[in-house]
Amino acid sequence: MNFESLNITKKKSAEAPAKTEKTRCLIIGSGPAGYTAAIYAARANLAPVLYEGMEPGGQLTTTTEIENFPGYPEGTTGTQMMEDLKNQAARFGADIRFGIATAADLSASPYKITIDDETLIETDALIIATGAKAKYLGLPDEQKYAGSGVSACATCDGFFYRKKVVAVVGGGDTACEEAIYLAGLCKKVYLIVRKPFLRASVIMQERVKKMNNIEVLFEHETLGLFGEGAVEGATLLKKRGTADEKTVKIAIDGFFLAIGHQPNTELFKNYITLDENGYIETQPGTPLTNIPGVFAAGDVADPHYRQAITAAGSGCQAAIEAERYLSHKS
Repeated sequence: MNFESLNITKKKSAEAPAKTEKTRCLIIGSGPAGYTAAIYAARANLAPVLYEGMEPGGQLTTTTEIENFPGYPEGTTGTQMMEDLKNQAARFGADIRFGIATAADLSASPYKITIDDETLIETDALIIATGAKAKYLGLPDEQKYAGSGVSACATCDGFFYRKKVVAVVGGGDTACEEAIYLAGLCKKVYLIVRKPFLRASVIMQERVKKMNNIEVLFEHETLGLFGEGAVEGATLLKKRGTADEKTVKIAIDGFFLAIGHQPNTELFKNYITLDENGYIETQPGTPLTNIPGVFAAGDVADPHYRQAITAAGSGCQAAIEAERYLSHKS
């Protein structure tokens, strides 16, 4: 199962790329951050080259409807929004290509990125917008009901479940935050926790306890989902491996994953400073990394908000900083 904005992968071979190109500004990633960076970089006459990655548009294209992005009063789909951003970037001259970054050398400028093991791109400024992928349980039903009851973002999709019953999977701070947020919208929220306790901070646990419409199901694991066309319920295993083990079913309208995200930073870990969870560390309030001329935008450097609007804003920042860097360099 694969729900990722995966724009990078490991190098398949040690063979030298067949050809080399040079550019002033290279953008890796095509979600709101990447496309917005391309818009601003193109308008600044940087002639940016953008590689879309394995999933053009990023993980937002798996979201069926978006109602919280400014400028779309009637809402839109993730796919349409990304197409709009892509077309806008292309209008200003951004060179948008399909391709996957397979190797990186950021040891010295110009920085070198290999695309599809075939093309070596040498760039003076690099914007990394490779995103982060939500962690899933690995159940086939998660893919089956994608966009029809399964979500990894309560802030994005919770609105569609007002006065309905939903379940959140996870036992950490993120899961508790998602459950509390959904409790303000939904009739009832089940919090499915594999362990007999919550891993969340004490204050988050207390907040969950105070919500009358949150029911914590300790020592429960999700076996699968069911429903005709959309999620109607979940099958759980209670107290696995004990004398009290049994299968239970709960009726729900939505199933939210809150077991963490994995930033797509594997390609850059030998060069760029990452935090303990693999997110790119930037100077506070900026897209600047520890390497001059290398900038990070979007979810790849944002473990907190993970919204399309914040990603787009950081893409704007990255392009502006890239332009400033290049102007001082030349």
